[in-house]
Amino acid sequence: MKPEPFVPEPYEADPNYVRDKTSQTVWHRCELRTLYADTDRSQVVYHANYLRYFEHGRASLMRDAAYPYKEIEASGYVYPIIKVDIDYYRPLYYDDAMVIYTRPTHLERVRLQFDYVITHKESGDIVCKGITRHCAINASATPVEVDEKTAHLWTVFPK
Repeated sequence: MKPEPFVPEPYEADPNYVRDKTSQTVWHRCELRTLYADTDRSQVVYHANYLRYFEHGRASLMRDAAYPYKEIEASGYVYPIIKVDIDYYRPLYYDDAMVIYTRPTHLERVRLQFDYVITHKESGDIVCKGITRHCAINASATPVEVDEKTAHLWTVFPK
């Protein structure tokens, strides 16, 4: 299965964001390089490590939005993942540079979702696309309404 094209172009003057020319959606952008420890016996990145790359993208987005996860947890909220979906298109290998694109997509009363696209930095090929869905809970693991500062991200994220 071939993915829909993803053609990022600079978004205004902010290097942390791009607009996909295909869908016209705006994405947060960060980079990472694979470690040897990320690979499996076949020398490709082990499939579960892509969840770590999604987390890196999400944490970078939140940090650049001036509300890092550390502050979210300090304010009494935790957002465990309740759903993951990933489509893989090509592998990454040891020391490959990647670009992780992340965007907040769905916001509900107690749930939220981020979408991701990971590309190979040099070729621009799409490595995978995916989502993570989260549920807001408090320190005693009771579902609660998404906190105001996190919900604010959905209103300030570039359109």
